[in-house]
Amino acid sequence: MDQLIYQPAIPEIWIAAATLVLLIVGVFRGDQSTRLIGLASMVVLLVALFLTVSAPLPDGKASLAFNGLFTVDKFAIYAKSLVLVSAIISIFMTLTYVEREQMARFEIPLLMVLATLGMQMMISANDLISLYVGLELQSLALYVIAAIRRDTLKSTEAGLKYFVLGALSSGMLLYGASLVYGFTGATGFTAIAASVQAQAGTLHIGLLIGLVFICAGLSFKISAVPFHMWTPDVYEGAPTPVTAFFAAAPKVAAVALFSRLLVGAFGHMTEEWRQVIWFISLTSMLLGSFAAIFQTNIKRLMAYSSIGNIGYALVGLAAGSQAGIAGLLIYLAIYIVMTLGTFAVILAMRQRGQMVERVADLAGLSKSQPLLAYSLAIFMFSMAGIPPLGGFFGKFFVFKAAIEAGAMDRSLTVLAVIGVLSSVVSAFYYIRIIKIMFFDEAAGGFDRVDSSLRLVLSVTVALILFSVAPFLLASLTDSATAAAASLFAG
Repeated sequence: MDQLIYQPAIPEIWIAAATLVLLIVGVFRGDQSTRLIGLASMVVLLVALFLTVSAPLPDGKASLAFNGLFTVDKFAIYAKSLVLVSAIISIFMTLTYVEREQMARFEIPLLMVLATLGMQMMISANDLISLYVGLELQSLALYVIAAIRRDTLKSTEAGLKYFVLGALSSGMLLYGASLVYGFTGATGFTAIAASVQAQAGTLHIGLLIGLVFICAGLSFKISAVPFHMWTPDVYEGAPTPVTAFFAAAPKVAAVALFSRLLVGAFGHMTEEWRQVIWFISLTSMLLGSFAAIFQTNIKRLMAYSSIGNIGYALVGLAAGSQAGIAGLLIYLAIYIVMTLGTFAVILAMRQRGQMVERVADLAGLSKSQPLLAYSLAIFMFSMAGIPPLGGFFGKFFVFKAAIEAGAMDRSLTVLAVIGVLSSVVSAFYYIRIIKIMFFDEAAGGFDRVDSSLRLVLSVTVALILFSVAPFLLASLTDSATAAAASLFAG
């Protein structure tokens, strides 16, 4: 037997084995082991991150495992690294929160690790079957963790809505996959691509319908319009560090999966799937920009903000080019930094030991806790795309790729222009938060910020501020370009 047959999947095998061991420890020691298991989970993911970035790629090409169901290339390594970093930071922010809120359960970090394992499998999926297995492993863990606070009505409601709508989207995805299999005779991405190429000019309508259903199912996972309806309620109802996890890691994994599927399996149908991506990108940007204006709860505001951000990221995918995928990957890296930093500030919103979530509660924050206010201001300016902060470069690269591709398809130029205009609209509610913090009368300061949150804030603020540094920006751009190139080479 080839000694390399399982080597590409060593990080995932490590996570699965370590999680089973930690689960046994948790069962025997109970909830008093929550912090121990949380710290151990972070170590497990750190080891997985090391194994991922050090994975050997013979001749720079993709490595396959499990009879071609699983693939590892530079694209997978890049996306997996973002997911693992997001998960580690999310678990770190969770540890103190669950103890303070008296909801310490050892299952929470384990569910986050299992969801991360599903995301790793999604990113490396090279077949419709492995795609679905990874997607459901992620989803089932997220359904449970969304409703982990069983004594809270909002949390229970969030988990139930997420589960019901998630089951619907999984059904749509499976129906689409069955149609694709029926009209191509294959489930592997490479075989599907070969079949589609052979049918060039004579594509069956059933194959197109199957592709649309798959896109609809995956659009739910990234909370793109019109499959976004679960997002505000789940973001508001889930515990705040869990919401931070939802807003970062699963989005990266699902967008990466979306990109691999469309480029790898349906690369010869770019003109067909571009219309779908164009529409969901456009509507996500517009809804995310306008709906957030009326939000008074900051977690719901961040939900609509994430919908808008997914719309911007999909502009790069709609371009259908290597530059578009590279821009998308750059955007995702900057997006998770901004999102995790913002949720660290939201976690610090405590008055007399109680969490507060209203935007109005930020009033006068610059007078009582200036460092917290300045940190949130940096994240808000970055999300608004104000140069020279990281968010500006994320939008710049995806819009640039769309305009370059617009030479062949004018609709992409229109999409980029609407993206810029919707970004201007979204700047209203981001800058409104800054106005509330710096110019409104104080509403009472927040409690002392935990050292763990201060650490997360320090790191994320530094990354956003120094993203303009030539060496950092060049390193990110080179990594994203190499990752995109490997996706198209495959």
